[in-house]
Amino acid sequence: MLSMKRVITYGTFDLLHYGHINLLRRAKEYGDYLIVGLSTDEFNWDEKQKKCYFSYEKRKQLLEAIRYVDLVIPEQSWDQKVTDIAEYHVDTFVMGDDWQGKFDYLRDKTSAEVIYLPRTAEISTTQIKADLRQRRK
Repeated sequence: MLSMKRVITYGTFDLLHYGHINLLRRAKEYGDYLIVGLSTDEFNWDEKQKKCYFSYEKRKQLLEAIRYVDLVIPEQSWDQKVTDIAEYHVDTFVMGDDWQGKFDYLRDKTSAEVIYLPRTAEISTTQIKADLRQRRK
C-alpha cells in the first residue's frame, strides 16, 4: 500500500479570497492530505497584534468548506510547527513566499520538505482592508 503524502500550511485566512484558494490548491498538489494550521484569535492578537474580522470558528468553517482542505487545526504558537509535523506525520511544509527563509530551520528539526509558493500578487487581506477603508472616505 502506498503511504499518503501529507502537507501542512499555516495562516490566518481572514477575509478569505482567491489568493488563499490559490495557495491551498497549490499546497494540496504536493500531497494527498492537506492540513491547515489556522491562527487562533488569541495567537493573532498576542503574537501578531492582528484583530480578525471573522472569529476563529467562522474562519475554520470557511476553510473546512474548501475541497482542498482535509483538516483544520488551531495554531496557538510559533513553535508548534515542529510538533505538528511529527504528530501529523507531515511530508511537506508549505508557506507563501512572503515567509521565504523564515521556516528553513524545519529542514533540520524535522523530516519535512519546506516549500515556499509564490503569492498571488495582486490580492491580500491587507489590501482588501485598505481598499475598504479608502472607499469609506
